[in-house]
Amino acid sequence: MSAVSSWNLMFSPNKNISFSYLSWRPNISSLPSVAVFPRRPKPKTLLVLATILDAKPTVLVAEKLGDAGIQLLKTFANVDCSYNLSPEELCTKISLCDALIVRSGTKVTREVFESSGGRLKVVGRAGVGIDNVDLPAATEHGCLVVNAPTANTIAAAEHGIALLTAMARNIAQADASMKAGKWQRNKYVGVSLVGKKLAVMGFGKVGSEVARRAKGLGMHVIAHDPYAPADRARAIGVDLVTFEEALLTADFISLHMPLTPATSKMFNDEAFSRMKKGVRIVNVARGGVIDEEALLRALNSGIVAQAALDVFTKEPPPQESKLVQHENVTVTPHLGASTTEAQEGVALEIAEAVVGALRGELAATAVNAPMVPAEVLAELAPFVALTEKLARLAVQLVAGGSGVKFVKVTYGSARGPDDLDTRLLRAMVIKGLIEPISSVYVNLVNADFTAKQRGLRLTEERIVLDGSPENPLEYIQVQIANVESKFASAISNLGVITVEGKVKDGKPHLTKIGSFGVDVSLEGSLILCRQVDQPGMIGKGTEEVNEQGAIETKVETVDVQLPPGENKEPRMKNVGVVHLTRDSGNKGVVAGAADAVSRAFNSAKDAVTGSGHGGNNK
Repeated sequence: MSAVSSWNLMFSPNKNISFSYLSWRPNISSLPSVAVFPRRPKPKTLLVLATILDAKPTVLVAEKLGDAGIQLLKTFANVDCSYNLSPEELCTKISLCDALIVRSGTKVTREVFESSGGRLKVVGRAGVGIDNVDLPAATEHGCLVVNAPTANTIAAAEHGIALLTAMARNIAQADASMKAGKWQRNKYVGVSLVGKKLAVMGFGKVGSEVARRAKGLGMHVIAHDPYAPADRARAIGVDLVTFEEALLTADFISLHMPLTPATSKMFNDEAFSRMKKGVRIVNVARGGVIDEEALLRALNSGIVAQAALDVFTKEPPPQESKLVQHENVTVTPHLGASTTEAQEGVALEIAEAVVGALRGELAATAVNAPMVPAEVLAELAPFVALTEKLARLAVQLVAGGSGVKFVKVTYGSARGPDDLDTRLLRAMVIKGLIEPISSVYVNLVNADFTAKQRGLRLTEERIVLDGSPENPLEYIQVQIANVESKFASAISNLGVITVEGKVKDGKPHLTKIGSFGVDVSLEGSLILCRQVDQPGMIGKGTEEVNEQGAIETKVETVDVQLPPGENKEPRMKNVGVVHLTRDSGNKGVVAGAADAVSRAFNSAKDAVTGSGHGGNNK
């Protein structure tokens, strides 16, 4: 087997990896600053000072929020509800505010954070997506960003079912026909849902709720989600299947995956060509997961009989959109969360998160975190990058089993337990495991909460080594148990996916995969494969890969110490590594390079590609 892991550097010493304890306090220079990683945080001291000074934080609510949320905010803060502010007006007001709450219509730009003069401590997004908030700018300015990801789950699931049934029975089309003075019973004959197979693509919160309701309608439900626990699916009578099987067998397909670089336009011409003729598609997730031009072609050719869409690549879509105007397409203007109950729930959830953050409590829904001192990052920065990259590699090597549930992280260090705080590294492991396959942003604040939500059990072990404690860590090892692997050699003698690395010259290096010792820089894109050990392989691999459009390529064999029992295939005794130190940025280059390596090394029938941002496997 062969596998590809392509990397994008997620760590920036000035931006993303930054954590501290956050507590609101009056803007008085005499007050002490808040310590990072405090062993005994004292938010109560700050609140006592605030009470003595008769000071309350100010929260600016820039878009309509449910009354329940407003009332909760007023119990703790001064609330300024100013809607429809221009960018200039927002920048003027923000210097007087400690927190800002927005929905999707207000852009919280770098200029907003700069205009706050350092006073803005929390931005609350009343909803899930945070595309309208400049996260790097928030982090640089020490501002926590929180969202409300759970309150609209049921509303979105119900809307998915509503679109499913409306599409099957031509409700929207028949309604428009009657209002036009027509009576066309024969034209709008629908299809029954009972006994039909529904493929739920993405088995998270919303996907699982859609599955429950579809089961109640008498449908046979299957689901595709390579990282969903099989036992959770079985508990509601759903079979987890491969992406290929879902496409080939489904009568209806309902999309519930996040939009990531890996899932962008996942449903394209190739995907539609593999679907059962006459399939019907519902999308209440993100518009970008569907190639809209490809969907239009599939509708016109009859491969897709009908589609029901609540989300679009560009919102609102152009008025002349052929997809929106298509007679076999039912559309709604992003109404997934638009119920009275959901709006009230979102208002309460975001209000609780903002008040908690201002009180200095750790927010489980935080999507970033404030800065840490430069001296902390100077020591931990390369290990933070290494830990996240190892976890991303490990999760991309997972092919099957019951989902990623059991993970072990081992730290090799000469330091004592009290001299090495691994909370940040633990958070980066969770970040690397979860972010590639979800829309969740993981950091020190929400890492353990996020892992628990997904049934991920992570244990840590420290191996005390002889040597100088000057270097924080000698190596880090990440293991995933009870799974299958796309790259057979990644399975160690203990039967678990194992990757290990260390920092060399300030850069992360992969030093072990499975039971094989290697030495590969974790920068650029890597293609790992078992190769035939014979002359000419390196030159042939380089030529094949460069023909795919790679800019800089290094093809090498990495001599390894064979684990016991591996001597049965003497000609397959090396691990081949293709290091695309630079590529064109086109995902097709890496995929093409993987196919080229398969041809050159003759070591596998197929190449499996993945992205440093997550789980798009071809």
